[in-house]
Amino acid sequence: METELKDFGSNNHRQMDEPADEPRGEDSGKDERPLLKSDSNLSSSPPSAENLQELEKKYAAYVRRDAYGTMGRGELPLSEKILLGFALVTLLPIRLIVGMAILILYSLICHFCTLFTVPNREEGQENYAHLRGWRRVVIVHTGKFLSRALLFTFGFYWISESCRNADAVEKLTGERSVAKLPFIGLMSKCLGCVYVQRESKSSDFKGVSGVVIERVKEAHQNKNAPMMLLFPEGTTTNGDFLLRFKTGAFLSKSPVLPVILRYPYKRCSPAWDSISGLRHVILLLCQFVNHIEVTKLPVYYPSEQEKEDPILYANNVRKLMACEGNLVMSDIGLAEKRIYHAALNGNNSQPSVLHQKDD
Repeated sequence: METELKDFGSNNHRQMDEPADEPRGEDSGKDERPLLKSDSNLSSSPPSAENLQELEKKYAAYVRRDAYGTMGRGELPLSEKILLGFALVTLLPIRLIVGMAILILYSLICHFCTLFTVPNREEGQENYAHLRGWRRVVIVHTGKFLSRALLFTFGFYWISESCRNADAVEKLTGERSVAKLPFIGLMSKCLGCVYVQRESKSSDFKGVSGVVIERVKEAHQNKNAPMMLLFPEGTTTNGDFLLRFKTGAFLSKSPVLPVILRYPYKRCSPAWDSISGLRHVILLLCQFVNHIEVTKLPVYYPSEQEKEDPILYANNVRKLMACEGNLVMSDIGLAEKRIYHAALNGNNSQPSVLHQKDD
Protein backbone atom coordinates (compact mmCIF):
# COMPACT_ATOMS: atom_id res chain seq x y z
CA MET A 1 0.00 0.00 0.00
CA GLU A 2 1.41 3.36 -0.99
CA THR A 3 1.53 6.67 0.78
CA GLU A 4 -0.34 9.30 -1.18
CA LEU A 5 1.75 12.41 -1.58
CA LYS A 6 0.01 15.55 -2.77
CA ASP A 7 1.34 18.81 -4.06
CA PHE A 8 -1.38 21.41 -4.20
CA GLY A 9 0.12 23.71 -6.80
CA SER A 10 -2.23 26.62 -6.09
CA ASN A 11 -4.26 25.29 -3.28
CA ASN A 12 -5.24 25.91 0.30
CA HIS A 13 -3.63 23.07 2.19
CA ARG A 14 -2.52 23.14 5.76
CA GLN A 15 0.44 25.16 6.89
CA MET A 16 2.86 23.28 9.12
CA ASP A 17 5.14 25.46 11.19
CA GLU A 18 7.13 22.45 12.34
CA PRO A 19 9.00 20.65 9.54
CA ALA A 20 8.03 16.98 9.56
CA ASP A 21 11.59 15.80 9.03
CA GLU A 22 12.73 13.25 11.58
CA PRO A 23 11.20 11.76 14.72
CA ARG A 24 12.18 13.55 17.88
CA GLY A 25 13.96 11.78 20.67
CA GLU A 26 16.05 12.57 23.69
CA ASP A 27 18.92 13.77 21.50
CA SER A 28 16.82 16.12 19.44
CA GLY A 29 18.02 19.33 21.08
CA LYS A 30 19.59 20.62 17.89
CA ASP A 31 17.79 23.61 16.42
CA GLU A 32 17.28 23.04 12.70
CA ARG A 33 15.24 26.15 12.02
CA PRO A 34 16.42 28.79 9.53
CA LEU A 35 18.77 31.42 10.94
CA LEU A 36 16.92 34.72 11.18
CA LYS A 37 18.04 38.31 10.90
CA SER A 38 16.16 41.58 11.09
CA ASP A 39 15.41 43.07 7.69
CA SER A 40 16.06 46.79 7.47
CA ASN A 41 14.03 47.00 4.26
CA LEU A 42 10.77 46.48 6.14
CA SER A 43 9.10 49.68 7.24
CA SER A 44 5.99 50.57 9.18
CA SER A 45 4.10 51.42 5.97
CA PRO A 46 3.23 49.38 2.85
CA PRO A 47 6.15 49.03 0.41
CA SER A 48 6.64 51.46 -2.46
CA ALA A 49 6.25 50.34 -6.08
CA GLU A 50 10.01 49.88 -6.38
CA ASN A 51 10.29 47.89 -3.16
CA LEU A 52 7.23 45.87 -4.13
CA GLN A 53 8.95 44.78 -7.35
CA GLU A 54 11.98 43.66 -5.36
CA LEU A 55 9.77 41.72 -2.95
CA GLU A 56 7.88 40.06 -5.78
CA LYS A 57 11.14 38.97 -7.39
CA LYS A 58 12.45 37.57 -4.10
CA TYR A 59 9.20 35.90 -3.06
CA ALA A 60 7.88 35.03 -6.53
CA ALA A 61 6.22 31.82 -5.33
CA TYR A 62 3.76 33.82 -3.22
CA VAL A 63 2.94 36.70 -5.58
CA ARG A 64 -0.76 37.04 -6.28
CA ARG A 65 -1.62 38.07 -9.84
CA ASP A 66 -5.41 37.85 -10.04
CA ALA A 67 -7.97 40.60 -10.60
CA TYR A 68 -7.95 41.54 -6.91
CA GLY A 69 -4.21 42.23 -6.75
CA THR A 70 -1.75 41.99 -3.87
CA MET A 71 -3.40 40.96 -0.59
CA GLY A 72 -6.73 41.06 -2.46
CA ARG A 73 -6.87 44.84 -2.05
CA GLY A 74 -6.26 45.98 -5.62
CA GLU A 75 -8.31 48.71 -7.29
CA LEU A 76 -11.22 47.14 -9.18
CA PRO A 77 -12.93 48.43 -12.34
CA LEU A 78 -16.61 49.30 -12.12
CA SER A 79 -17.72 46.11 -13.90
CA GLU A 80 -15.83 43.96 -11.38
CA LYS A 81 -17.33 45.89 -8.47
CA ILE A 82 -20.82 45.26 -9.82
CA LEU A 83 -20.16 41.53 -10.22
CA LEU A 84 -18.65 41.30 -6.75
CA GLY A 85 -21.54 43.21 -5.20
CA PHE A 86 -24.09 40.94 -6.89
CA ALA A 87 -22.26 37.82 -5.71
CA LEU A 88 -22.06 39.17 -2.15
CA VAL A 89 -25.86 39.38 -1.82
CA THR A 90 -26.71 36.22 -3.78
CA LEU A 91 -24.02 33.54 -4.05
CA LEU A 92 -22.22 34.18 -0.77
CA PRO A 93 -25.17 33.69 1.65
CA ILE A 94 -26.51 30.69 -0.28
CA ARG A 95 -23.13 28.97 -0.35
CA LEU A 96 -22.49 29.69 3.32
CA ILE A 97 -25.87 28.29 4.40
CA VAL A 98 -25.64 25.15 2.26
CA GLY A 99 -21.97 24.63 3.16
CA MET A 100 -22.71 24.91 6.88
CA ALA A 101 -25.61 22.46 6.51
CA ILE A 102 -23.26 19.92 4.87
CA LEU A 103 -20.68 20.33 7.65
CA ILE A 104 -23.32 19.90 10.36
CA LEU A 105 -24.71 16.80 8.64
CA TYR A 106 -21.29 15.16 8.40
CA SER A 107 -20.52 16.13 11.97
CA LEU A 108 -23.69 14.37 13.12
CA ILE A 109 -22.72 11.28 11.11
CA CYS A 110 -19.29 11.30 12.77
CA HIS A 111 -20.92 11.65 16.20
CA PHE A 112 -23.15 8.66 15.47
CA CYS A 113 -20.29 6.52 14.21
CA THR A 114 -18.17 7.25 17.28
CA LEU A 115 -20.86 6.53 19.87
CA PHE A 116 -19.73 4.12 22.58
CA THR A 117 -16.19 4.06 21.19
CA VAL A 118 -13.00 5.20 22.91
CA PRO A 119 -10.71 7.49 20.88
CA ASN A 120 -7.18 6.40 20.15
CA ARG A 121 -4.69 8.56 22.10
CA GLU A 122 -1.12 9.04 20.92
CA GLU A 123 1.29 11.89 21.65
CA GLY A 124 -1.44 13.82 23.44
CA GLN A 125 -3.74 13.62 20.42
CA GLU A 126 -7.12 11.97 19.98
CA ASN A 127 -8.33 10.30 16.81
CA TYR A 128 -10.56 7.54 15.54
CA ALA A 129 -8.21 6.20 12.87
CA HIS A 130 -8.52 2.74 14.45
CA LEU A 131 -12.22 2.42 13.60
CA ARG A 132 -13.04 -0.50 11.32
CA GLY A 133 -16.11 -2.25 9.94
CA TRP A 134 -19.33 -0.39 9.22
CA ARG A 135 -18.20 2.68 11.14
CA ARG A 136 -15.20 3.24 8.85
CA VAL A 137 -17.30 2.49 5.76
CA VAL A 138 -19.94 5.06 6.72
CA ILE A 139 -17.40 7.73 7.67
CA VAL A 140 -15.37 7.32 4.48
CA HIS A 141 -18.16 6.96 1.92
CA THR A 142 -20.40 9.69 3.33
CA GLY A 143 -17.31 11.86 3.68
CA LYS A 144 -16.46 11.42 0.00
CA PHE A 145 -20.00 12.18 -1.12
CA LEU A 146 -20.45 15.21 1.14
CA SER A 147 -16.98 16.55 0.30
CA ARG A 148 -17.88 16.52 -3.38
CA ALA A 149 -21.22 18.16 -2.54
CA LEU A 150 -19.37 20.88 -0.62
CA LEU A 151 -17.01 21.51 -3.54
CA PHE A 152 -19.99 21.73 -5.89
CA THR A 153 -21.65 24.22 -3.54
CA PHE A 154 -18.51 26.37 -3.60
CA GLY A 155 -18.49 26.51 -7.39
CA PHE A 156 -16.23 23.57 -8.27
CA TYR A 157 -18.78 22.07 -10.64
CA TRP A 158 -16.33 20.05 -12.74
CA ILE A 159 -13.10 18.36 -11.72
CA SER A 160 -10.72 17.53 -14.54
CA GLU A 161 -8.83 14.37 -13.59
CA SER A 162 -6.06 12.49 -15.35
CA CYS A 163 -4.83 9.46 -13.46
CA ARG A 164 -3.01 6.19 -13.91
CA ASN A 165 -3.70 4.93 -10.41
CA ALA A 166 -6.90 5.68 -8.49
CA ASP A 167 -6.28 4.45 -4.95
CA ALA A 168 -8.52 5.73 -2.17
CA VAL A 169 -7.20 7.98 0.60
CA GLU A 170 -8.63 8.27 4.07
CA LYS A 171 -6.12 10.23 6.15
CA LEU A 172 -4.89 13.78 6.36
CA THR A 173 -2.27 15.80 8.18
CA GLY A 174 -3.03 19.23 9.60
CA GLU A 175 -2.42 21.75 12.37
CA ARG A 176 -3.26 20.96 15.99
CA SER A 177 -5.72 23.89 16.05
CA VAL A 178 -7.92 22.07 13.50
CA ALA A 179 -8.87 19.56 16.21
CA LYS A 180 -10.50 22.34 18.24
CA LEU A 181 -12.70 23.73 15.45
CA PRO A 182 -16.48 23.20 15.78
CA PHE A 183 -17.77 20.35 13.57
CA ILE A 184 -14.49 20.10 11.66
CA GLY A 185 -12.57 18.97 14.74
CA LEU A 186 -14.51 15.71 15.14
CA MET A 187 -14.43 15.10 11.38
CA SER A 188 -10.65 15.43 11.32
CA LYS A 189 -10.35 12.99 14.23
CA CYS A 190 -12.57 10.47 12.45
CA LEU A 191 -10.38 10.77 9.35
CA GLY A 192 -7.28 10.14 11.46
CA CYS A 193 -5.52 13.52 11.15
CA VAL A 194 -2.02 13.87 12.57
CA TYR A 195 -1.75 17.33 14.12
CA VAL A 196 1.27 19.57 14.47
CA GLN A 197 1.86 20.41 18.12
CA ARG A 198 3.49 23.76 18.79
CA GLU A 199 3.39 23.63 22.59
CA SER A 200 6.20 22.36 24.79
CA LYS A 201 7.05 18.74 24.21
CA SER A 202 8.54 16.16 26.53
CA SER A 203 11.94 14.62 25.81
CA ASP A 204 10.35 11.37 24.62
CA PHE A 205 7.97 13.11 22.21
CA LYS A 206 8.02 11.32 18.85
CA GLY A 207 6.84 14.29 16.85
CA VAL A 208 4.67 14.37 13.76
CA SER A 209 7.19 12.36 11.75
CA GLY A 210 7.21 9.56 14.31
CA VAL A 211 3.42 9.21 14.16
CA VAL A 212 3.43 9.46 10.36
CA ILE A 213 6.08 6.73 10.04
CA GLU A 214 4.06 4.38 12.25
CA ARG A 215 0.86 5.06 10.30
CA VAL A 216 2.56 4.59 6.92
CA LYS A 217 4.17 1.32 8.00
CA GLU A 218 0.83 0.09 9.35
CA ALA A 219 -0.87 0.91 6.05
CA HIS A 220 1.95 -0.82 4.16
CA GLN A 221 1.68 -3.98 6.26
CA ASN A 222 -2.10 -4.10 6.75
CA LYS A 223 -4.29 -3.83 3.66
CA ASN A 224 -7.29 -2.90 5.82
CA ALA A 225 -5.52 0.14 7.27
CA PRO A 226 -6.16 3.42 5.41
CA MET A 227 -3.34 5.19 3.59
CA MET A 228 -1.76 8.48 4.60
CA LEU A 229 -2.32 11.73 2.72
CA LEU A 230 0.59 14.15 3.16
CA PHE A 231 1.34 17.68 1.99
CA PRO A 232 5.15 17.76 1.67
CA GLU A 233 5.61 21.50 1.01
CA GLY A 234 3.99 22.55 4.30
CA THR A 235 2.34 25.65 2.79
CA THR A 236 0.85 26.97 -0.47
CA THR A 237 2.17 28.91 -3.45
CA ASN A 238 0.53 30.73 -6.35
CA GLY A 239 0.55 27.52 -8.40
CA ASP A 240 3.64 28.13 -10.54
CA PHE A 241 6.24 26.92 -8.05
CA LEU A 242 7.10 23.77 -6.12
CA LEU A 243 8.75 24.33 -2.74
CA ARG A 244 11.27 22.10 -1.01
CA PHE A 245 9.67 18.96 0.45
CA LYS A 246 9.77 18.08 4.13
CA THR A 247 11.23 14.60 4.54
CA GLY A 248 8.63 13.25 6.98
CA ALA A 249 6.69 11.57 4.18
CA PHE A 250 9.78 9.68 3.01
CA LEU A 251 11.27 8.38 6.27
CA SER A 252 9.20 5.17 6.22
CA LYS A 253 10.90 4.09 2.95
CA SER A 254 7.48 3.22 1.52
CA PRO A 255 6.29 3.96 -2.05
CA VAL A 256 4.39 7.21 -2.63
CA LEU A 257 1.67 8.23 -5.07
CA PRO A 258 2.46 11.78 -6.31
CA VAL A 259 -0.60 13.93 -7.03
CA ILE A 260 -0.67 17.50 -8.37
CA LEU A 261 -3.73 19.72 -7.97
CA ARG A 262 -4.13 22.94 -9.93
CA TYR A 263 -6.80 25.60 -9.65
CA PRO A 264 -7.06 27.46 -12.99
CA TYR A 265 -8.78 30.84 -12.70
CA LYS A 266 -9.65 33.98 -14.65
CA ARG A 267 -10.63 36.46 -11.93
CA CYS A 268 -9.84 35.18 -8.45
CA SER A 269 -7.02 32.79 -7.59
CA PRO A 270 -8.18 30.08 -5.16
CA ALA A 271 -4.61 29.93 -3.82
CA TRP A 272 -4.23 31.11 -0.25
CA ASP A 273 -0.94 32.92 -0.75
CA SER A 274 -0.68 36.66 -0.07
CA ILE A 275 -4.18 37.33 1.25
CA SER A 276 -5.96 37.24 4.60
CA GLY A 277 -8.08 34.20 5.43
CA LEU A 278 -11.47 35.94 5.65
CA ARG A 279 -10.90 37.98 2.49
CA HIS A 280 -9.78 34.83 0.66
CA VAL A 281 -12.92 32.91 1.64
CA ILE A 282 -15.25 35.75 0.67
CA LEU A 283 -13.65 36.32 -2.75
CA LEU A 284 -13.53 32.59 -3.46
CA LEU A 285 -17.20 32.08 -2.60
CA CYS A 286 -18.15 35.10 -4.71
CA GLN A 287 -16.55 33.60 -7.80
CA PHE A 288 -19.29 32.08 -9.96
CA VAL A 289 -17.23 29.10 -11.18
CA ASN A 290 -14.09 27.50 -9.74
CA HIS A 291 -11.95 24.84 -11.37
CA ILE A 292 -9.72 21.98 -10.22
CA GLU A 293 -7.32 19.93 -12.32
CA VAL A 294 -6.04 16.69 -10.77
CA THR A 295 -2.96 14.92 -12.13
CA LYS A 296 -2.02 11.55 -10.62
CA LEU A 297 1.44 10.27 -11.47
CA PRO A 298 2.48 6.62 -11.32
CA VAL A 299 3.40 5.20 -7.93
CA TYR A 300 7.02 6.06 -7.13
CA TYR A 301 8.99 3.14 -5.68
CA PRO A 302 12.21 4.24 -3.96
CA SER A 303 15.55 2.69 -4.84
CA GLU A 304 17.75 1.20 -2.11
CA GLN A 305 19.80 4.39 -2.12
CA GLU A 306 16.68 6.53 -1.69
CA LYS A 307 15.43 4.33 1.14
CA GLU A 308 18.65 5.04 3.04
CA ASP A 309 18.55 8.76 2.23
CA PRO A 310 15.10 10.36 2.74
CA ILE A 311 16.39 13.75 1.56
CA LEU A 312 17.44 12.21 -1.76
CA TYR A 313 14.11 10.38 -1.95
CA ALA A 314 12.16 13.61 -1.33
CA ASN A 315 14.24 15.60 -3.84
CA ASN A 316 13.83 13.00 -6.59
CA VAL A 317 10.05 12.85 -6.15
CA ARG A 318 9.95 16.65 -6.13
CA LYS A 319 11.94 16.85 -9.37
CA LEU A 320 9.58 14.36 -11.01
CA MET A 321 6.49 16.34 -9.95
CA ALA A 322 8.05 19.63 -11.05
CA CYS A 323 8.87 18.18 -14.46
CA GLU A 324 5.47 16.56 -14.98
CA GLY A 325 3.60 19.61 -13.67
CA ASN A 326 5.78 22.17 -15.47
CA LEU A 327 6.53 23.83 -12.12
CA VAL A 328 9.49 25.97 -11.06
CA MET A 329 11.36 24.63 -8.03
CA SER A 330 12.02 27.11 -5.23
CA ASP A 331 13.79 26.62 -1.89
CA ILE A 332 11.88 29.24 0.09
CA GLY A 333 9.32 28.14 2.65
CA LEU A 334 6.76 29.17 5.25
CA ALA A 335 9.19 31.45 7.11
CA GLU A 336 9.78 33.52 3.95
CA LYS A 337 6.06 33.59 3.27
CA ARG A 338 5.45 35.23 6.64
CA ILE A 339 8.18 37.75 5.97
CA TYR A 340 6.59 38.63 2.63
CA HIS A 341 3.18 39.04 4.25
CA ALA A 342 4.68 41.21 6.98
CA ALA A 343 6.34 43.43 4.38
CA LEU A 344 3.10 43.80 2.40
CA ASN A 345 1.30 44.77 5.60
CA GLY A 346 4.02 47.26 6.60
CA ASN A 347 4.98 45.28 9.69
CA ASN A 348 8.63 45.69 10.59
CA SER A 349 8.50 43.38 13.59
CA GLN A 350 8.96 40.24 11.53
CA PRO A 351 12.43 38.75 10.92
CA SER A 352 13.72 37.66 7.55
CA VAL A 353 15.67 34.58 6.62
CA LEU A 354 19.44 34.99 6.49
CA HIS A 355 19.98 31.53 5.11
CA GLN A 356 18.36 28.12 5.23
CA LYS A 357 20.18 25.21 6.80
CA ASP A 358 20.44 22.03 4.81
CA ASP A 359 18.25 19.15 5.97
